[in-house]
Amino acid sequence: MGLCVAQIRVMYLLRARLDLEYKIMLVTQAKSNLSASVTDLMQIGNDMSDPDNPTAKLLQQRQAKLKVLEEKLDAQLAAYNTRLKMIETEYESAVAVRDKNIERSFSYGR
Repeated sequence: MGLCVAQIRVMYLLRARLDLEYKIMLVTQAKSNLSASVTDLMQIGNDMSDPDNPTAKLLQQRQAKLKVLEEKLDAQLAAYNTRLKMIETEYESAVAVRDKNIERSFSYGR
């Protein structure tokens, strides 16, 4: 029975790890797209000569909002990476337990 439970735990942790890796990929992709948007806005803002122009002020506000969003994505990415490390550690432990259960269950007369 211990072998079955250990295998289920390993499969659950593997699924959780893959799910987190997918989320990390999505956040990284969103951050990359966001960085491109910020760069585009900065390019447009640099082309405007008058900083008192209402359009320039609007661009500055949008840049500030995008930077806040980028900080939130960084925080989310850090949280996901921390959880991923925890799951990887637990996964390694679960694999070791499963392997010990296999060895114990299938060793005859030792």
